[in-house]
Amino acid sequence: MEQFEIRELAPEDAEALLACLKRTGGETDNLTFGKEGLSVTVEQEREHLEQMRCLENSVHYGVWKDGELIGNGSLNGLPRRMSHVAEIGLGVVRDHWNKGIGGMLVERLIGYAREAGIEIVKLEVRSDNGAAIHLYEKYGFKCAGRMPAYFKIGETYFDFDIMCLDLR
Repeated sequence: MEQFEIRELAPEDAEALLACLKRTGGETDNLTFGKEGLSVTVEQEREHLEQMRCLENSVHYGVWKDGELIGNGSLNGLPRRMSHVAEIGLGVVRDHWNKGIGGMLVERLIGYAREAGIEIVKLEVRSDNGAAIHLYEKYGFKCAGRMPAYFKIGETYFDFDIMCLDLR
């Protein structure tokens, strides 16, 4: 079995994270961005990663193989009356799909959520992304609803399912 290292991303990982996001965005239409990646500078991403490390209800993990960042998963806690809720997001480069990396990230994020006192974990997933939906259901997420036409790529609309995991 291949060896992967999962660790919390640090500000010095900003450049590698942006490159990984650009790559994953170019390999799938399931993310909120495409091959252009995120429209932030390396310095802005460094600041964001530093802020994430200071929040008790948020974390951003990276998956490394042979010194290369090949995936990432984040848990973003919500503020105020929603402070018991957090959202997760995942991305893995295509060469490493179906190797258990998504499951490792989901497990790690759920574990962090439990330790942080998060009660509800939510995510949004394209309704036609059966592999991702199956993964999330495997860890107890349930569909809470559907958002029609949430993505528009070119002239095509895509619905998204809202999935939640109740940790209470």
